[in-house]
Amino acid sequence: MTTPLPGGASGRYDVLGPLDTDYYAVFADIPAADRDVWQRTRAFVDEVGDRMRDAWDTAEYPLDIARRFGELDLLNDGIDHPRLTRFSPLAAGLVNMEISRGDGSLGTVLAVQGGLALRTLALFGSDEQQERWLTPIARFEVPAAFALTEPDHGSDSVSLETVARRDGDEWVIRGAKKWIGNGASGGITFVWARVDAEGDEHHGNVRCFLVEQDRPGYTGTVIAGKASLRGIHQAHIAFDDVRVPADAVLPGTKTFKDASTVLYATRSGVAWSALGHATACYETALQYAQQRVQFGKPLARFQMVQERLAHMLEDLTAMQLYCRRLADLETAGGLRPTQASLAKFHNTRAARRVAATARDLLGGNGILLENGVMQHMADIEAIHTYEGTESVQALLLGRDITGVSAFA
Repeated sequence: MTTPLPGGASGRYDVLGPLDTDYYAVFADIPAADRDVWQRTRAFVDEVGDRMRDAWDTAEYPLDIARRFGELDLLNDGIDHPRLTRFSPLAAGLVNMEISRGDGSLGTVLAVQGGLALRTLALFGSDEQQERWLTPIARFEVPAAFALTEPDHGSDSVSLETVARRDGDEWVIRGAKKWIGNGASGGITFVWARVDAEGDEHHGNVRCFLVEQDRPGYTGTVIAGKASLRGIHQAHIAFDDVRVPADAVLPGTKTFKDASTVLYATRSGVAWSALGHATACYETALQYAQQRVQFGKPLARFQMVQERLAHMLEDLTAMQLYCRRLADLETAGGLRPTQASLAKFHNTRAARRVAATARDLLGGNGILLENGVMQHMADIEAIHTYEGTESVQALLLGRDITGVSAFA
């Protein structure tokens, strides 16, 4: 999405669009097939950009745009499954990057619908569950949610309190979830709950259950008052003895480690998403500096401005290198979960710095939504937190490099 730079006393500024900043030629050798996916994604971002900016401003969730996302077959997030179009890890990363360069709420649609929900079904669902739901989720014909986080359990989600109790041929689910994207959008929810069934081999373990949102007892309430990711709805979900059939459980899920497997796989996507946000902020600041005239000359001619742009480019280039290396490691089959954690840890922190510098460089115009930077800055705050906060990533890394766990 390209946004208008603000007109000043000397008139309007030219809108140059994406600059494809790549100082170290990190993406110069992208295969043609991956570049085609990237360009398809960019065309989609340009198609819906103005509407998504309005949706962010009004805190509305345009489901028709999400469906268009699915129609273009861009929600697969690199998942390897015979029923899905296969994207290379690099192509999947570029989709994440380009979507978030345009709009962070759409980036979260991808993270939730593809990265979390679709991946959960593809990895752990039965043949029957996949036959019924895989394609509709991939095409966003059915909104899908991944319900793990609870009101009292975010970073310590392993301690979740939602319970699935066996009652004859049914499961009865009781509890609550919070911050669940698509959780009140009229589709299905993959609910992680602790099994309470004496005599069951999985008693006390965490498993995943496929729950249709129109089930009696399921109440999804859109969370109001967000100052980030305002173009997608997240929900507080209450499960008041929601009954689902015995085959609603995803048979491949046995313990909480299965939920962790999904989260590990999506942390690379968050690193790419942070890169997209930072790219938008840097390129907007550069264009603004080249055109905004103050004290008789463009901002770009001031030493302090050039130094700030250099610092931003330093962070941006490092983020690109992290992401490209992640894709190469995953392609070779050698990506470890903590390597994805390090990229997420670095890139969201770096994106915060880039966004803050860009907002400052634009002066008062930096707070205008039409220039994008303030929106990206707010959305970065969300991706910095979700799918593992900075502190959690640091502890995962610390455990890996020291061999000692510092978790409670």
